[in-house]
This record gives sequence, structure tokens and C-alpha cells, in this order.
Amino acid sequence: MKARYATVSAALLLVLSLVVAPATAQTAAAATDRWAEAIQAFDDDAASRPAGAIVLTGSSSFARWRTMEADLAPLTVIPRGFGGSQMSDVLDHVDRLVLPYKPRAVAIYEGDNDSFGGDAPETVAGELKQIISKIHAALPDTRIYLLSVKPSLARVSVWDKAQETSALYAKIAASDDRLHYIDVATPFLKSDGKVMDDVFVDDGLHLNEKGNRIWAAAIKAVLMPIEAQYESTNDE
Repeated sequence: MKARYATVSAALLLVLSLVVAPATAQTAAAATDRWAEAIQAFDDDAASRPAGAIVLTGSSSFARWRTMEADLAPLTVIPRGFGGSQMSDVLDHVDRLVLPYKPRAVAIYEGDNDSFGGDAPETVAGELKQIISKIHAALPDTRIYLLSVKPSLARVSVWDKAQETSALYAKIAASDDRLHYIDVATPFLKSDGKVMDDVFVDDGLHLNEKGNRIWAAAIKAVLMPIEAQYESTNDE
């Protein structure tokens, strides 16, 4: 009798494995394919972009920044933001988001969605270190700018975690002369430390026109003193 039950149990496990395995594979494929369209669009546009420019990649604060190229002129920049992304997504796609352009510099904005999604600051910082390693393995002289997480009305509940994440970014940046930290949080805080309430669209998360002006100014203030001197090399 025990042998019979053992045979039935083994058969059930086999059936379950046949059902669960494809489902797991489909779930993994769906996660991988989430950014397929966006990344393919970047690939299709790659041939029109110059080598030696500045790639800006990250989540919606870059993806929705429609005036990025004009706002950062005369710097030559390549927009590679994809809304809703996290640091792990940049890590997964850095070979296509960054490396094909042989950029002299890269700016990364992630951590906003990560903090809201419950990812530990140490996890996000660890993924950032892996991205930096990948970039420098292929492009050892490329400068990398690490943007802090910006505050928002919609995500006040995770602002403490976001600040912890930003502090780890700053620590990473201080470890290498090729890395630079950009504080995009302080410009959005009032004198009492609370986030400004007139710099977002209705969702309280994404920047409005005023917010984008502040955002652009904070980023350009760090990029220009370093990167402007290299602009003449873009056409060589």
C-alpha cells in the first residue's frame, strides 16, 4: 500500500512540475519583456546618436523630461530614460542603454521607484555598484554621475528610505574620481525641510514645468563645469 501511495505522490509531483515550470518560465519571460519595446526603440535610434556624448538613463524623471536636450545645451546628451524602471532594470539592460554609445559620461537616476517598491537601500546601492563596474569594464575613462532620489508629495511615506539610498550613492561617488554625486533633492525642499508643493503635476510625483526647470538647473550646475570642456571632442 505504501508503495502505491509513493507512486501516486511521485506522479502528482511530476504533473505539478510540468504545470509550474512553464508558468514560472512565462512569468520570467514577461518580466524580461516588460522593457522590450522601449529598449528596442533605443536600439533603433542608436545609429543617429554620436559617440562621446552624455547618456542619461533611469526612470520617469528622465523619460518625461521632454526638453532634456535643450535644457542641457550646449552639452550633447542622449536621453535613455524609461518610465517605471528601477536600478535592477538599468543593470539588466546597461549593455544596450549605455555601452553602444561609447559615452564620455553617464548620468543615472534610479531609486525613486525602488524605495517606493520596498527595495532596501543596500540592495539598490549594490545594483548601482554592478552597473558602474560594467560600464568601467568596457569604458574605463567614462565619468558617471549619480543623482540622488528626489522628494515628492506622493511618496513622503518612503522619504526616509530614499534619503538612506541617496546617502549610499554619495558614499559610492566619493570612492572614485570618475564618479560624481548630484544632489537633486535639496532644490525641491522648502526651508522647513518639507517638499515643495508647486513643482508637480496632479499625481504629486512627476514634475511640472517649474519642477523641470529646477531639476534641469541642478543637474546642469554639476555637469557643465566638468563636461563642457569635452564638447569639442564629440565630432572627432
